[in-house]
Amino acid sequence: DVSPVVAGLIGATVLVVSVSVTVFVWTCCHQQAEKKHKTPPYKFIHMLKGISIYPETLSNKKKINRIRRDKNGTPKETGRGNLLVDAAESGLIGSNKAPDGPSAAPHVDQLPIKVDYGDELSPDQSLTPGGSKTSSPSSPGDDVMLGELTFSVDYNFPKKALVVTIQEAHGLPVMDEHTQSSDPYIKMTILPDKRHRVKTRVLRKTLDPVFDETFTFYGIPYSQLQDLVLHFLMLSFDRFSRDDVIGEVMVPLAGVDPSTGKVHLTREILKRNIQKCISRGELQVSLSYQPVAQRMTVVVLKARHLPKMDITGLSDPYVKVNVYYGRKRIAKKKTHVKKCTLNPVFNESFIYDIPVDLLPDISIEFLVIDFDRTTKNEVVGRLILGAHSITAGGVEHWREVCENPRKPVAKWHSLSEY
Repeated sequence: DVSPVVAGLIGATVLVVSVSVTVFVWTCCHQQAEKKHKTPPYKFIHMLKGISIYPETLSNKKKINRIRRDKNGTPKETGRGNLLVDAAESGLIGSNKAPDGPSAAPHVDQLPIKVDYGDELSPDQSLTPGGSKTSSPSSPGDDVMLGELTFSVDYNFPKKALVVTIQEAHGLPVMDEHTQSSDPYIKMTILPDKRHRVKTRVLRKTLDPVFDETFTFYGIPYSQLQDLVLHFLMLSFDRFSRDDVIGEVMVPLAGVDPSTGKVHLTREILKRNIQKCISRGELQVSLSYQPVAQRMTVVVLKARHLPKMDITGLSDPYVKVNVYYGRKRIAKKKTHVKKCTLNPVFNESFIYDIPVDLLPDISIEFLVIDFDRTTKNEVVGRLILGAHSITAGGVEHWREVCENPRKPVAKWHSLSEY
């Protein structure tokens, strides 16, 4: 015999447990049903010669599997050895920058600023109006044919996915004078939001690369295809400096109809035009040089009209300031992060000891970077003032600073793409 009180407690406990289990099971089933009917946006699959190397469910640390080939050329997936997507260009991981040769500026070690060679790239090699290195004698010019790119566009209606296959390129220019060849790869972006950014692997020493890589982008309604533009940026990998920009291909999807099946396209690769790029915003900086103290004061004031880098439609920007002497970075500093804003106000100053006789060889690089706690920080835009400035405004700003000692000179500058 059980007393009524104990019986009541047992009954209540059984009832609570039963209700909790029922709610838990219902919640799990409901979540599974939602996942089946709702496709997360900004997700893609990367197929390399028919083998999925980027899984459908990408984590923050995106990984791919190495692909091995047997003697017959049949690809085999290995369970070990993962590469970060950012270094998927076959050879980027563990590749250190080689020291510069005799062309490097002399007496760098005698500078009063601590030398930091790091892995940053020198501005004189990286930014030209075409985005390629100035020191490369074989950089493509106006009279050089840049080749053609062949690709296809398809749309998967059941999965609401855009499928882009980068097939091959022909007739690329020589970017490496030593091997008389190139190491091409392609970065692809879906404009105007630039939220879908992918790139192919690097193919070594070829002017007619065959990529055969398929990218599948989920969460893109078919009704929005007419507003999108595919941007293909053809580059040549360089282990010791910034990669050469060969050219670009812009394909508006307004003239492409993949509703009836895969559409094969061939487009001529054109020289990159910086003016066609979407604005990266503006940065206001102030420079002042004290000839007696031999100090350069750099003030990062504010930025405006920065592009939206987060899903929320905002950004978390900060500015990294690098000082170069010739081709060597000799100092680096950065501002604080400004949360959730496209028009940040920094008002942070940095002081550098720079002798007067070194001013003609000094360049100051400003990198506006979007901070991300879970993934890799992304460069929003770039500005260079000094010996390697590529814009008329940058040259004029530096000239005023040198000709007006002890006077702070503040100006707005448009940011270029990194």
